[in-house]
Amino acid sequence: MITKEEIERIVENMIDPFLHKSLLELSAVKDIKWNAEKMHASLKVGVAKLGSPYQVELQNQIVRVLKEKGVKSVGLRFTELSSALINELLEDSTSLQPTYIAVASGKGGVGKSTVSVNLAVSLARLGKKVGLLDADIYGFSVPDMMGITRRPEVIDERIIPVERFGVKVISMGFFVEDNTPIIWRGPMLGKMLTSFLEDVEWGDLDYLLLDLPPGTGDIALDVHNMLPTSKEIIVTTPHPTAAFVAARAGAMAIKTEHEILGVIENMSYFESQLTGEREYVFGNGGGKKLAEDLEVPMLGQLPLGQPDWDKEDFAPSVYQETHPIGQHYTEVAKKIVDILKM
Repeated sequence: MITKEEIERIVENMIDPFLHKSLLELSAVKDIKWNAEKMHASLKVGVAKLGSPYQVELQNQIVRVLKEKGVKSVGLRFTELSSALINELLEDSTSLQPTYIAVASGKGGVGKSTVSVNLAVSLARLGKKVGLLDADIYGFSVPDMMGITRRPEVIDERIIPVERFGVKVISMGFFVEDNTPIIWRGPMLGKMLTSFLEDVEWGDLDYLLLDLPPGTGDIALDVHNMLPTSKEIIVTTPHPTAAFVAARAGAMAIKTEHEILGVIENMSYFESQLTGEREYVFGNGGGKKLAEDLEVPMLGQLPLGQPDWDKEDFAPSVYQETHPIGQHYTEVAKKIVDILKM
């Protein structure tokens, strides 16, 4: 039978979803009462924001975990943590900036957004705290690719990103109705990007990936100006023309002193499931030449192939971890982590 001490230990090890600290670190578990005969636990817990979705999330987690451990009923009371403690923790978290990684390409149609989505998911599978900003304001596609149907919430004038596959996601696609086309000029685009960076409650992240629009236009320029320490990954196909155009994105990164982590060659080949033979549908060697010209590593060569679709948890562009292409993405993610440790 579970004991009062075990209940206390279980709850104290839970993480406050807003402050990203354990309840033990926050001294948030104020009072525990345990009725062994009725198997009823009563707890008083401190949270950062009373009546918020964060409180509901924590409440559901406590009830679910304790019931899994054999507790029949749970009574919860919540109180608000001191504003001084909350402000101190928020100030500390804002000083810890994530590593920004911009995923760029010279032209459209090379699968840059697919690469961005699967890299973000693969990094999250490695245990990293990951955010994904769909900065392709005109051609936003990340929510659809990841099978996201919810929209972000706004709490105290802060946008709460939608989480999917362990990745926190924000996109212009969340803020338009019925796939309405966006007709904006440069300054307005810059304001939206600034809002996505400054008004979104990203929390504690290791990496924030930015899926840039193709080319070297306004958004790419804004990213270079706003995030001077951002790293970049250049995506191309093996076709010589695609690699030639992608070199412009690489040249822009070099000119603005952004470090290029490497090149990813997408749609490198098609491998027959019957014979195992490879067909180089879009040519061969473009990514390798681009990496050599930019003097950066080749991070990976990703074959053509479709994810296995799950009708109950539909995400049309996300490869499962066990899928052969999903395994390729895991290896690329590991390379990126290793490079950033150097």
